[in-house]
Amino acid sequence: MFNATLNRRQFITAALGITGALGLAACGSSTTASSSSITSSSADASSTSTTSFDGNFVLGFDQDFPPYGYVGNDGSYTGFDIDLAQAVCDREGWTLVPTPISWDAKDTLLNSGQITCIWNGFTIEGREDGYAFTDPYMENRQVVVVPASSDVQQLSDLAGKNVITQADSAALDVLSEGGSQEELGKSFGNLQTIDNYNTAFMMLESGQVDAIAIDYPVAVFNIGDKTSEFRILDENLNSEHFGVGFANTDDGAQLAKTVEADLQVLDSEGTVKELCEKYADQGVSYDLWCLPKA
Repeated sequence: MFNATLNRRQFITAALGITGALGLAACGSSTTASSSSITSSSADASSTSTTSFDGNFVLGFDQDFPPYGYVGNDGSYTGFDIDLAQAVCDREGWTLVPTPISWDAKDTLLNSGQITCIWNGFTIEGREDGYAFTDPYMENRQVVVVPASSDVQQLSDLAGKNVITQADSAALDVLSEGGSQEELGKSFGNLQTIDNYNTAFMMLESGQVDAIAIDYPVAVFNIGDKTSEFRILDENLNSEHFGVGFANTDDGAQLAKTVEADLQVLDSEGTVKELCEKYADQGVSYDLWCLPKA
């Protein structure tokens, strides 16, 4: 039975289960330690001049969203975004607290102060007014995965098929009413959602669904060495950009600016490129890094 995410990390820690997913910078000791609870911060942090951030950077992420955030073979949280967040925290002297969350609960957790940010392959498009975002740092695209033996060769062949995607995901937004692929979504026999892609791949393997709508790097991670069993359609569903999302408040905007500036420094120092190369075999490419240099 296909179980790539459980074997490599139980990925998408939510497209965000606190902290994570787009993880770049090397995961330090604070990254490997599991979070004991989700709490609101209340002290001052001189580095950001905020009144509600105490230096504990509680990163909300989906632990089933590789390669950005997931559970590694050793049981620790890892991923491109989590590594990147660790590098930012190292620069600022903050403590990274990677916290897996339910993706559906992300807004409630963020707005109540139980997490500092959502950092897990978090798509900006369509969410601009709801969060204090950093500028986009990574380009992404939505794709469709089918069994290698499937007769589906292009998006139009999905008419009448059973397609699955993650609940509250960018792929779902694209295929739903108002999305850029709304008509395609309407042509499906059924468009269903699930809370994680690991289960979606098991359903695809067993024939319960015909296709998965998913982020490209996540697809590459889950397929792994099973390229003889699954394939990605050449035609993309959509292109989008990832950012780090904070609460849409003055404090959130200040933190977003601080993190964005740190990411620019990490890029100029070569850390970003190193992290992209670390996760290159999982679909992360420095060519897709889009945050302008400082």
